[in-house]
Amino acid sequence: MLLTTELDKLSGTDWQLFFAQERAKPYFAELDAFVTAAAAEKTVYPAAENIFAAFRVCPVSAVRVVILGQDPYHEPGQAMGLSFSVPDGCKAPPSLRNIFKELEAELGPGCAAHTDLTLWARQGVLLLNTVLTVEQGAANAHAGRGWETFTRAALEYAAAHGNAPLAAVLWGKPAQKYAPIFNRAAAHRPVLVLESAHPSPLSAYRGFFGSAPFGKVNAFLKNNGAAKIDWRLPANATHG
Repeated sequence: MLLTTELDKLSGTDWQLFFAQERAKPYFAELDAFVTAAAAEKTVYPAAENIFAAFRVCPVSAVRVVILGQDPYHEPGQAMGLSFSVPDGCKAPPSLRNIFKELEAELGPGCAAHTDLTLWARQGVLLLNTVLTVEQGAANAHAGRGWETFTRAALEYAAAHGNAPLAAVLWGKPAQKYAPIFNRAAAHRPVLVLESAHPSPLSAYRGFFGSAPFGKVNAFLKNNGAAKIDWRLPANATHG
């Protein structure tokens, strides 16, 4: 089964206990069978080795910020397993372009020269979609098949893990449904929940632009004794 095979490759990560507990549940077997069958018949994104990229790049012990997306980009060459991120050299999709407009409004021009957000993930930003696979040209094709159960459990696991400051950036109504997970975690760790409109062109002017999420996250981290995120993605940065 496709998902089981990919999770086996991540056995050395500190998400392993979480993976083990979810793999033992009946819903995961059904999800695995569904994605495996879909990938055999259709083009599924992201590539199999990147379905769980968010967990591979960002250990649970390092998570300081969560930026929650919906499902992966569904056109060729875009999805890479990190919410909102596309590989360098790929044209930035509209939501990412708007994220970069807000980033440059906060940090100045030239700070968003890379569309690959791996640099954020390596600093403890969990870039997670609530659905981790999609079919080419068919947004939400894999919604309601079990991914939401898996990613909700992942967020609960991350929120319960440790007592370091944790910021959740929830853009749009679907992401904001997950706010209670983080609010509950405030009983044992400093928590910031930022909610605004989604950066999609359909909604960005209804409260995303001007919301200054990057500075707010860093102010929260600094005020709670944690290192800030370097949000800059300058042209000379490497993913190394």
